[in-house]
Amino acid sequence: MKFIDLKDKDVAELQKMLKEKKSLLFEKRLQLKTMQLTNPSEIKVIRKDIARINTALSAKKDSE
Repeated sequence: MKFIDLKDKDVAELQKMLKEKKSLLFEKRLQLKTMQLTNPSEIKVIRKDIARINTALSAKKDSE
């Protein structure tokens, strides 16, 4: 996911995506603890996506 893709979305859609990513992160961390996660680098990617979404949200709030 790129920031360019996120800046065109509205605030409600970004908040929905943020909620989905946070729940996905929780599931992946749970899988990591129970030794079910095959690719631990997925957690890093999800965390970066969450940061990008938060950046887009703050940019939207600053521009309003």
